[in-house]
Amino acid sequence: MGLEEGLDVSFIIVNLNTKGLLIDCIGSIMATVRGLSFEIWVVDNGSSDGSVASVRESFPDARIIENGENCGFARANNMALRQMRGAYALLLNTDTLLRDNAVATMIGFLREKPEAAVCGGQLLNEDGSRQNSIANIPNLATELTNKSLLRRLFPSRYPGKEHVFSGPAEVESVVGACMCVRKTAIDDAGLLDEDYFFFFEETDWCLRFRQRGWKVFFHPHAGIVHLQGRSAGRTFLRARIEYWISRYTFFRKHRPLMARVILRTGLFIKLLLDLSLSVVSNAFSFFASAKKRRKLALYAVLLLWHFAGCPASWGLRPRRT
Repeated sequence: MGLEEGLDVSFIIVNLNTKGLLIDCIGSIMATVRGLSFEIWVVDNGSSDGSVASVRESFPDARIIENGENCGFARANNMALRQMRGAYALLLNTDTLLRDNAVATMIGFLREKPEAAVCGGQLLNEDGSRQNSIANIPNLATELTNKSLLRRLFPSRYPGKEHVFSGPAEVESVVGACMCVRKTAIDDAGLLDEDYFFFFEETDWCLRFRQRGWKVFFHPHAGIVHLQGRSAGRTFLRARIEYWISRYTFFRKHRPLMARVILRTGLFIKLLLDLSLSVVSNAFSFFASAKKRRKLALYAVLLLWHFAGCPASWGLRPRRT
């Protein structure tokens, strides 16, 4: 069935060794989406936990792309985006569960707003409390100061989960755990930037949509449970380094040289201060707190990464032998 034949939405889910979450996520699609024609794409980044076999057994109509290694979030999504047959792409993390009418709400809104490229929903904890679902385009203020403080001091400029929206609102970017994107906008602005392996891909995408004249919206009435952290695995330090790689990549692509210099200098000084304070804090507690030791290890590794020249191989990308 081609796009001209009226397929409404293409769900795209990238997976890496999260079989249980993946099956539950697809199950939530099947249980909550009604009145829309759709297809489901699963892009597997080299799982070894039987994810692909489980999907084939439980959801034989799902379309599967199998990669022999971890290709990253942007590249994996692009594989399905190039082949999708829907008028809209709905990107989902494996650790999400759609609530009733979430997809219909986002699709309905996009149909009514032809200038909208993206619609993101309200991410929720399991108890129904709100998560941050909106992201600001990174600048020196967001990256060198405390984001929570910015949200409290300037709630209209930096809206967070504390901000209650009565209806859809135009925003700078949405959190990529669940985002619905218009296919014609993708054709105009391009696919996800594969220079990002993980983190900041959706932020870069939203910025590029807006630069092309499209708009990005948040819809508070489209609820998605986000089991935040369940899919993190045992790659904490490498994931944090990958975050820093993506942050520097974003500034390289979208910010002037002086901003890039200020960012790196400011973050390096902040790391030195954080490491020093962490050493003192651990010493006073006789290194008894696992949480404090973990922070100390993170600061130390990030500093070593900087001294090593910020190599991409320290992040989440497959290591070549």
